Amino acid sequence: MTESQPPANYDAGQISVLEGLEAVRKRPAMYIGDTDVRGVHHLIWEVVDNAVDEALAGFATHCTVTLHENGSVSVEDDGRGIPVDIHPEEGVPAVELVLTKLHAGGKFGDGAYKVSGGLHGVGVSCVNALAEGLEVTVHKHGKIHRMSFERGEVKTHLEVVGETERTGTIVCWNPDPEIFSSLEHQHSIVQQRLRETAYLMGSRGLRLELTDERTATHEVFEYPAGLEAFVLDANKGRTPLHPEVLTLYGTEESKDSPGDVYEVELSMQWTDGYQENVFPFVNNIHTRGGGTHLTGLRSSLARALGNYARKEGLLKDNDKGPSGDDFREGLTAVLSLKVPNPQFEGQTKDKLGNREAQGIVEAVVGRQIGAFLEENHKIAKAIIQKAVQARAARDAARKARDLVRRKSALASGSLPGKLADCQSKVRDETELFIVEGDSAGGPAKMGRDRRIQAILPIKGKILNVEKAPLDKMLAHQEILLIVQALGCGISSELDPEKVRYGKTIIMTDADVDGSHIRTLLLTFFYRHMRQLIDEGRLYIAQPPLYKVSKGKKYKYLIHENALRDYLVEIGTAQMTVHDTVADKTFEGAALRELAKTLTDIDALKGAAIPIWAPIGYADLVDRWDGEKLPSWWARADGTDHFFDALEEYENFLELRRGMVDEELVVYGGPESGVLMADSHVQGSKLMRAKDVAECLERLAAQGIAVQGGGPWVVTGGKESKECTKVTELASTARKSAESGVDIQRYKGLGEMNADQLWESTMDPETRTLLKVSVDDALAADQIFTILMSDGVEARREYIEEHALEITNLDI
Repeated sequence: MTESQPPANYDAGQISVLEGLEAVRKRPAMYIGDTDVRGVHHLIWEVVDNAVDEALAGFATHCTVTLHENGSVSVEDDGRGIPVDIHPEEGVPAVELVLTKLHAGGKFGDGAYKVSGGLHGVGVSCVNALAEGLEVTVHKHGKIHRMSFERGEVKTHLEVVGETERTGTIVCWNPDPEIFSSLEHQHSIVQQRLRETAYLMGSRGLRLELTDERTATHEVFEYPAGLEAFVLDANKGRTPLHPEVLTLYGTEESKDSPGDVYEVELSMQWTDGYQENVFPFVNNIHTRGGGTHLTGLRSSLARALGNYARKEGLLKDNDKGPSGDDFREGLTAVLSLKVPNPQFEGQTKDKLGNREAQGIVEAVVGRQIGAFLEENHKIAKAIIQKAVQARAARDAARKARDLVRRKSALASGSLPGKLADCQSKVRDETELFIVEGDSAGGPAKMGRDRRIQAILPIKGKILNVEKAPLDKMLAHQEILLIVQALGCGISSELDPEKVRYGKTIIMTDADVDGSHIRTLLLTFFYRHMRQLIDEGRLYIAQPPLYKVSKGKKYKYLIHENALRDYLVEIGTAQMTVHDTVADKTFEGAALRELAKTLTDIDALKGAAIPIWAPIGYADLVDRWDGEKLPSWWARADGTDHFFDALEEYENFLELRRGMVDEELVVYGGPESGVLMADSHVQGSKLMRAKDVAECLERLAAQGIAVQGGGPWVVTGGKESKECTKVTELASTARKSAESGVDIQRYKGLGEMNADQLWESTMDPETRTLLKVSVDDALAADQIFTILMSDGVEARREYIEEHALEITNLDI
């Protein structure tokens, strides 16, 4: 293995050049997938992958991603640093080649990297091409080198800006608004990707960090247990069949390319669930489309488990035995393959194509899983028994399908009687609406475009498939109706080419029950029709919660925030706010921004029970000094108590918790995000203090002084009112905005007539649809398991953790 180690002297001689960058800006989607949310994050993955490649090569231990307040992002590593010396053939610094030439890097020659995720070599140059501005800083040879670029072109040439004792690279860029429709980096997406990478690189000692300057948060991802920790976290909320996580590791030399060594690492654990959850990776790239390595894993597991079952007499000789799908029911596994020369399908690296990877994975896994089964008979028996039960359920499901087919319910061309089908046979222009209840189904059938829109009403809440085996699921009438209408099969028999409609749209009420039904349907599609999601065929309709009318004009609004924004828009058209102290009048755009802040403040008052509001909300708003809120504060017996030390604050609360006859309001500071009446005290209620603080800061930025400001005169139409406090100003602004407006709140789709349902929710020209997609398979799997399985404790912890994130709660 010594000969295959990459050299430590990574220099310009190892950089190869193939072509330029013009095509990247002309057709960015070819290189990064799309130019929306996924594309803007793909730039981060390209740079992080380069840092991870340095760690794979043994030269980096640390990588930090920072999301900056100005919308830019930076990635820093402690690797060898991109070469800065002059390239022997091109005559320019190697770092310039890496950033300005497509297919220029250290991953095409013989030495810089033996294993790499970024083998297409367009990574960081692609980022540069699609960035409005990019700056690279390289710590190397005791010097700090820096150069900058603008839309792929050199802006400032490489120069030495200081001295250093470390090595590494820092790349900072902001996405180009000329390229991307979405420029915002989502914390949760970056967080999940870094966590995933930390699992895969944990055993190699890589530490990843995420700093989000926008929210002042910092997280560290470091998992020395590696893939084992990945599996344990993925199985939270599930009941394992065996407490230990089986971890295998092995290497195999390539027969096609002698000297190239494949590394196979696998961790897996079976649970009592009904789904298979396998996460395959190649050189730390999540290959969501699978590939030859996944095929090798599946075949080796089926062969090893089948052979063991027959050898131990757990299956009869004439018994066909469980299939590969049966053996993998309830399995959670992470497969990580290190490949010297991976062949991916496309730059997004969705699927591995190396032919020999299948045989190598089969050989490594087959040898070790066989030995494990021989040494752990109890675990092996539990896995075999689980597979036998899965086979029985599958046989029962097949018999149920055959019985239903004989009754013509699932026969080819047979459609459910409740389905109001569309006229068009051109699949990609047709839509199937799955509608909650017959009361909504009637208006939907009447209001639809009969040529392209089909309606399928379902009764109430469907079966929770997370807790049900396949045979019980297929016995559920509402699920049968959906399967029958779509016509593409289900689970292992699903063929997305046979689906009868281009779009499947879930349309439920905009209330708690509607959300529950939508979640049950999403669970069904994710677990048993996942390919329809992956192909972008599943959508969620956005029915309105409100209809707002003023005169002859009206507008449909889908949530509370949209209602407030619209009221501000129409209410400020004939309104002014005059600050009598500053002698300043707010109108037009400035008034709209001010009114948004004031209505947000007034809405926060509604988050608290009425008896509580005058104590906590008004004091917090009207006592603000315009600079910062107190660190800790409590109000008891009508008296304010301020604390400089957290310990003093907690001691005070502990003493007061026993006094149940008084109201105690506590405030944990802006950074805590919580203003609450203590839950141990009578009449308590939760509220967000962070939202109040943000609103007050917005007021200050807009020129409204809470202390020493006012009075303010609000004029709307022919009437005027003088306000002496900000809380009064906020309430008056809201009432003025609602003046002369009729607000209708819909409790369900059934309350809307056909015309209203069409123009608000179903008309392709005016409606809002949300496309269902899976950006992170682990996160999606975990959330379905937590919310829909029998794991009550995990669900309780999740609710407690995220309770304060709720902004609209319909009780």
